[in-house]
Amino acid sequence: MRKELALRSRLLGISVVSIFLTTLSLVLFVLAVADFVLIAVWVGIPLLVKEVAVTRSLTALHRRYAGGLLGEQIETPYLHVPDGSLLVRMRAILADPAYRRDLLWLFLDGTAGMFLAVLGVAEGLLDLLFWWLPPGWAVGRHARLSRAFLAPSEKSRLALRVQHLTESRAETVDTQAAELRRIERDLHDGAQARLVALGMSLAMAEEQLTSDPEGARALLTEARTASSAALAELRDLVRGIHPPVLADRGLVGAGQALGLAASIPVTVNAELAGRLPAPVESAGYFAIAEALTNVIKHANASAITIALGYDGTDLRVEVTDDGVGGADPARGTGLRGIARRLSAFDGTLVTESPPGGPTRLVMVLPCASSSPKTSPSSGTA
Repeated sequence: MRKELALRSRLLGISVVSIFLTTLSLVLFVLAVADFVLIAVWVGIPLLVKEVAVTRSLTALHRRYAGGLLGEQIETPYLHVPDGSLLVRMRAILADPAYRRDLLWLFLDGTAGMFLAVLGVAEGLLDLLFWWLPPGWAVGRHARLSRAFLAPSEKSRLALRVQHLTESRAETVDTQAAELRRIERDLHDGAQARLVALGMSLAMAEEQLTSDPEGARALLTEARTASSAALAELRDLVRGIHPPVLADRGLVGAGQALGLAASIPVTVNAELAGRLPAPVESAGYFAIAEALTNVIKHANASAITIALGYDGTDLRVEVTDDGVGGADPARGTGLRGIARRLSAFDGTLVTESPPGGPTRLVMVLPCASSSPKTSPSSGTA
């Protein structure tokens, strides 16, 4: 009985607050209409951008409360608004299908929603007097109204998908260009320089072969050393493009090799029944390598666990450490680099790192198994 009374009192409080919020919705709708009229004299542009910011704060509040009442999470449908002038931002806002739905929702929330809020107050008072009446009918209808217009529509989902793929493609192109510049720089400053020195040493040795055999022998020894160093640099460069261990042993074996090379204990647990497409394995490998590097550099951890799993649709990689926590993708280039690498495959990165630890990175890559060959089922490094 006490719980029932608390529930009815809470629903009554929500209805009271909703009266003020629906009034704000109606005011924002009127302001939006006025902003459109004032765009002709340019005054409406900054007003519209400010009004949109307030509207999105209000809709975020309604998504949270409506989702809580309905027992689900209502996603945010908005496209990213680029930085730039007010005119650029306004065009991006007006091109977003979710904004037009927001305008319709403001009108409906300020009219039908206000009616439901007032009805909810009246109903809530009756609920407290007549406890056998079903509680929260108006509150539930108001929550469903908000969900119908504030959740992403199919058009919004498509627009979000297109924007995500466009941004991923641009980031992938930039990443590939940077990688090509790195390879070119490594070749120019490393192997190429050593091969030039090797050629000079051989030419000098050839000149001194008859007049100074000992000097020629020293030059040949120097040339042999230079050739060995150039070969080692070329091998390192090739490993950086596609590690041989990844091609030979797959992602599980390559992950175990990374764990063996780490300066702190790494445990690898894997459930992969077969080999995955080479690009996916490569992306997973370098993401794991970057994650391990971040942990060793910044986490002050004593142990790391890598878990690999494949459910027939997605490759799931989890890297957990017992370090100090506090990892934030917004403040570190390492995590952003991992996210960019995964986004090229429509993958995702979720970071869980409360202060004090532990830190858990969850990386998901959509893919399909490419062969029935089995990989090692587990390993410990």
